[in-house]
Amino acid sequence: MQSRSYTNLLELASGNFPVMGREREKRKMPRVMTVPGSITELDDDQASSVASDNLSTLSMDRMIIVANQLPLKSKRRLDNKGWSFSWDDDSLLLRIKDGFPEEMDVLYVGSLSVDVDPIEQDDVAQVLLDRFGCVPTFLPPNLIEKFYDGFCKKQLWPLFHYMLPYSVDHGGRFDRSMWEAYVAANKLFSQKVIEVINPEDDFVWIHDYHLMVLPTFLRRRFNRLRMGFFLHSPFPSSEIYRTLPVREEILKALLNSDLIGFHTFDYARHFLSCCSRMFGLEYQSKRGYIGLDYYGRTVGIKIMPVGIHMGQIESVMKLADKEWRVEELKQQFEGKTVFLGVDDMDIFKAINLKLLAMEQLLKTHPSWQGRAVLVQLSNPARGKGGIYLDEIQAEIQESCKRINDQYGKPGYQPIVYIDNPLGINERVAYYSIAECVVVTAVRDGLNLTPYEYIVCREGISGSDSNGPKKSMLVVSEFIGCSPSLSGAIRVNPWSVEATAEAMNEAISMSEPEKQLRHEKHYRYVSTHDVGYWSKSFLQDMERTCADHFRKRCWGIGLGFGFRVVSLDPNFRKLSIDNIVSAYIKAKNRAILLDYDGTMMPQNSIIKTPSREVISILNTLSGDENNKVFIVSGRGRESLSKAFSPCKKLGIAAEHGYFMRWPGDVEWETCGHSNDFGWMQMAEPVMKLYTESTDGSSIETKESALVWQYRDADPGFGFAQAKEMLDHLESVLANEPVAVKSGQYIVEVKPQEASKGLVAEKIFTSMTEKGKQADFVLCIGDDRSDEDMFEIIGNAISRNMLSVNTNVFACTVGQKPSKAKYYLDDTTEVILMLENLAEATDSPVTSEDENE
Repeated sequence: MQSRSYTNLLELASGNFPVMGREREKRKMPRVMTVPGSITELDDDQASSVASDNLSTLSMDRMIIVANQLPLKSKRRLDNKGWSFSWDDDSLLLRIKDGFPEEMDVLYVGSLSVDVDPIEQDDVAQVLLDRFGCVPTFLPPNLIEKFYDGFCKKQLWPLFHYMLPYSVDHGGRFDRSMWEAYVAANKLFSQKVIEVINPEDDFVWIHDYHLMVLPTFLRRRFNRLRMGFFLHSPFPSSEIYRTLPVREEILKALLNSDLIGFHTFDYARHFLSCCSRMFGLEYQSKRGYIGLDYYGRTVGIKIMPVGIHMGQIESVMKLADKEWRVEELKQQFEGKTVFLGVDDMDIFKAINLKLLAMEQLLKTHPSWQGRAVLVQLSNPARGKGGIYLDEIQAEIQESCKRINDQYGKPGYQPIVYIDNPLGINERVAYYSIAECVVVTAVRDGLNLTPYEYIVCREGISGSDSNGPKKSMLVVSEFIGCSPSLSGAIRVNPWSVEATAEAMNEAISMSEPEKQLRHEKHYRYVSTHDVGYWSKSFLQDMERTCADHFRKRCWGIGLGFGFRVVSLDPNFRKLSIDNIVSAYIKAKNRAILLDYDGTMMPQNSIIKTPSREVISILNTLSGDENNKVFIVSGRGRESLSKAFSPCKKLGIAAEHGYFMRWPGDVEWETCGHSNDFGWMQMAEPVMKLYTESTDGSSIETKESALVWQYRDADPGFGFAQAKEMLDHLESVLANEPVAVKSGQYIVEVKPQEASKGLVAEKIFTSMTEKGKQADFVLCIGDDRSDEDMFEIIGNAISRNMLSVNTNVFACTVGQKPSKAKYYLDDTTEVILMLENLAEATDSPVTSEDENE
């Protein structure tokens, strides 16, 4: 028996997800639902979005940790009847709860490292839930092969470590069936989370690249779910990441999280660059916290490397001190200076570069021959997705033999290579006798080996038996822990000569300096352990999700285009029936309309209004009870030409610096001064940036200068715009102008020109003529229109409008705004205006319309 969620892979991968289950009665620890054969199918045809509008009555929060594998060891019983399970003490996930409050329950969701027979799955699931608080996701073996060994290990993992599939023989080409399996597996994980979650009380923390699309499945089901994601691998530069055929699907899925964590700023910066280049999203830093505004939600960005579990290492050291292995190693390497390497067997750990550096050290510093030893511990490759494993091992063996043959002698081998797996007890013994740890990975997520080594070299707390503490480190600058180890000697591992010199420096350094560097490292590692990391991540999740229940949320989009719009509870869609009703009842109406992006799509090549728009505007402006204005940033010549058929239409050009009242032919200048000498100061600055920014240009208006960079490189254009803004503000500090940034523009304009002042003038004029507006409609789509919305919001308190005035401030698109209403796009705006035109009292004649 196979679930439909697994067999219908193509539907999943294309983003057409079936609905994932009815909302269940919320319980703190419900029983896991499974059936023999595979995974419970939870799909139905009901609505899938749970709004979670009511605050929880329970005071106890719970953390659900979701990862590819549960922190458990599993083995078959000797009698072959059932399974034996125990906690995996080496698992990072197990130690995460150290940073949570004692009263917080922790539930784990993940798969097992063994294949459990479908008949046993129900019983195993119940045992794991009751005894360990674990919810297993049973993945069919053929799905695991394509999901984990396939897409994860052959496509995502190499790409995230900067390996591109230039040819079939060098890296796996994108395989659509593996992507389909990845999506299917993520959906199965989501179903297990849905079975046990209390969406109003629980936090969900998803771990690593195996589950990068899981946030979309969960967000579709629970709009207000408090959800974080942490990536334990590197995140590549945008140039590398954007080669992934499913780049947008994965990025959009991650943005459905509330908080996204990375080990280093480099990884976060690459992620933010992808968001900027692919979706036009820009991040902001507020009080030290980085956030992305995404459809009204703030997606937090967390930068903090994982630490180690101090208690576990120290408890092992207490045992290791009593074991014969430490003394045996001391005797084995007596009189020798030991370099130590501890790495997994994969291409990115670059073990052979380390061996070549050791060879170079012995060659250029012959005094170390017979004295220096490199002990290299190699752990087995993880999974079946290891790339070039045979070639790597052959190369390592060849290097070891060559170096030992050349520099070895009776009783001395410069390279001691151990390729059988060693437990943590054994590793601690080697850490204890090593003078320096060398990490030459060419790309690695974090690598906790240096942290473990530092703690081991400190010894057991309260014990001074080992004398002065020292821990020298030579680490690649391309690994995640490198920025946090300021006392380490950082190297470019590709430079064998530089690495060799760093190794020589590490063991030749004076004893006092070695001790100072160790003290600095130990102070950091001991205070930034795994508990500190998880506590900090939880605190940032709580802060990022603090206003979840204050806003109105709803989901839009299909498949991986799904996202949640989160807006002020008073913000709602403009009802055509309601506005038409208010329009008919009103006696004096003010209608203010932006043009580009409001009545004309922003990406439209033809910018002249259609006959339909002209007809609607003529009808509305032809009513003597209406004051209809186009309020635009365009120049007056352009607007005059475009709206020449509309004789009774008012126009405000260049954000209101020029105004032409309905029926007039003369333009009124709103500025107090016609001196534009500041342009001669601003234009050279803009030209300077235009020359150095390919794809940018200057638009010269009568009252303003606009620098636009829509066609420039997004990252460079944004950086140049920010620099230009500061430059112009400095140059024009004593001039009566405002320097403002907008969407792909920087604009310099007179201070007295704004769309808000246009609205104020219209309302004031109508009031002075005894025709105070009792109906106001104002529609716009960008930042400059927010000035109008703000003035309208304050107009009643300033007596420009009465308390009985029906005010409809409306923005185009579902987004944060000072307006109270929204319409989805320009088509809906035209439809709404058409309905108002049909309801008007004084339509113009066809003769007027054709003038």
